[in-house]
Amino acid sequence: MRRITRIATVGIASAALALSATACGGKKSSDSTASSSESSSSSKSAAIAYDIGGRGDQSFNDAAFAGLEKAQKDLKIKGAEAEPSEGESEADKVQRLTELARKGNNPVIGVGFAYAPAIKKVAAKFPNTTFGLIDDTSVQDKNIANLVFNEEQGSYLAGVAAAKASKSGKVGFIGGVEVPLIKKFEAGFTQGVKDTNPNAEVLSAYLTQPPDFSGFAKPDLGKATAQGQLAKGADVIYAAAGLAGSGAIEATATAGKWAIGVDSDQYNQAGLSKYKDKILTSVTKDVQDSVYNLIKSVEDGKPQTGEIRYGLDKDGVGLADSNPAYKQMTDVTAAVEKAKADIIAKKITVKTAP
Repeated sequence: MRRITRIATVGIASAALALSATACGGKKSSDSTASSSESSSSSKSAAIAYDIGGRGDQSFNDAAFAGLEKAQKDLKIKGAEAEPSEGESEADKVQRLTELARKGNNPVIGVGFAYAPAIKKVAAKFPNTTFGLIDDTSVQDKNIANLVFNEEQGSYLAGVAAAKASKSGKVGFIGGVEVPLIKKFEAGFTQGVKDTNPNAEVLSAYLTQPPDFSGFAKPDLGKATAQGQLAKGADVIYAAAGLAGSGAIEATATAGKWAIGVDSDQYNQAGLSKYKDKILTSVTKDVQDSVYNLIKSVEDGKPQTGEIRYGLDKDGVGLADSNPAYKQMTDVTAAVEKAKADIIAKKITVKTAP
């Protein structure tokens, strides 16, 4: 499944169609390429460059797109998108961001920590353009906004829910790539499980190791890994693996066990509707609002800069309750609410590394 880089100006109609795409991550028929006249017009425009998996991942990238779509509707601006290509180099990212900035988009947002080196180079060349970098604080400058989240806190709540919902006492964690960001998810989840049931066992696995980041884009590998954990007795599996997480959800739901989604409320994702009844909950990151807020700050003439952190105390991370089955598990929801209150009150400090 090869992705070809595209840069497009999207309208509201095509945006709605795009969100109905399945988790295959392929190129959408509704895409349209911006003409040179559109690119040079005076209309305001914001841009996002997607992470591995691209739009249609039913998770991280789609959450970023939702923020852009909201800005288009509310702020009456244009929106440009750029997709990654398979096995791309750092130079490809630099070229993509440069093209987006050169066309007058402001802000230009890189979705994911992989854009950090490229944003460092390109932001220096476009000092009057604001650059957003999601999930990374290693690169900072006066025109860079670092949009980051306390993923470990939301994952702790998922651990509490998993431990309470599990009947076997075995639960699984699947990470897309073993990097510090994803290890935050693992750390919070494992701590939540163990604090709730010290005798519980957490089966952890990562799909790929850096510099191979394809683990975020391999649904089949996510599916196979989940099947392996199910065979070992896991009856709740939490995957923080981008597009690959859809495969883990498929395997878990097909086995009649509980899946926990990530980044967006995956119970409500159209591409996963076949499995929604077994998506117990999802660890949410308010990527949508972080993107929208950055775009609005630029439109208001007061662009955000530096670290902008979204935690449990500001509902920047959380646990979705869309599944009616989850709401009916009063022992689970009560334990989650107590844990949430204790984290906000600083009675619980959540680890950021296993």
